[in-house]
Amino acid sequence: MDIQIRKAYRDELVDILDWAAAEGWNPGLGDAGPFWVADPEGYLVAEAEKRMVGAISLVRYGTHYAFLGFYIVHKDVRGQGVGLRLWEAAMAMAEDRVVGLDGVVAQQENYRKSGFAYAHANVRYGGRVQCTVPNDPRLTPVSPVHVPLIADYDERFNPARRETFLREWLKEQETRQSFALLQGTKVSGYGTIRACREGFKIGPLFSDTDVGADLLFRALVANVGGGRIYLDIPAPNTEAKALCVRHGLSPVFETARMYRGTMPDLPLNRIFGITTFELG
Repeated sequence: MDIQIRKAYRDELVDILDWAAAEGWNPGLGDAGPFWVADPEGYLVAEAEKRMVGAISLVRYGTHYAFLGFYIVHKDVRGQGVGLRLWEAAMAMAEDRVVGLDGVVAQQENYRKSGFAYAHANVRYGGRVQCTVPNDPRLTPVSPVHVPLIADYDERFNPARRETFLREWLKEQETRQSFALLQGTKVSGYGTIRACREGFKIGPLFSDTDVGADLLFRALVANVGGGRIYLDIPAPNTEAKALCVRHGLSPVFETARMYRGTMPDLPLNRIFGITTFELG
């Protein structure tokens, strides 16, 4: 089979998100724009016989870090070398950056063989939740003026600054809302909720305290009127697990956060929800 690897076009990201939904990843309804803006050159597709048969993303955050995601090969052509070609092309784009990914159980050994080391599990929790709006003067709907402050705060929980991505991710839309805990210019937490193919997903959810994380969780859930809620947490954060249990969420899916290169030292006990399995 003749396989061609090339950069993806913007409208093809919609098709890739459809593939992700078919794999059970449950992407957000408005995810295409923020994903693309994070690194428009970071999406590759494999073509065979003039049709797209595979995809991968390598979103680069500056010169030192990148995150690999959307690694999908169409079921009709699996086992024919498409995945390997995509993988090699993405790794070439990474150059000498540290690379993070979330590996499904079936592929974790292959990632180890490619130089990735296990950091911790990420677990998706889900369930039906109803919350009333919490009364706390620090709870503030995020607007564009807050983005630089939140980008500074967000950098504590990620291996690289993500301001370009956050400017798009934090835009209020019909399908997306973000709240921050603010006192003047001091940010002590923030989170985003977005409508997905099924229910709503919260992420990121970062907070200096477990009380703050719970406030943000309840504000986000109340904002959408409740429903089926999903939250992806780093397994070492026992307070994040307690938050999930308290609100009736149960484990539904697990991946392994893995890194190639120097493993970042992140405050996992303050990370109550990662952004997404696709973007870290």
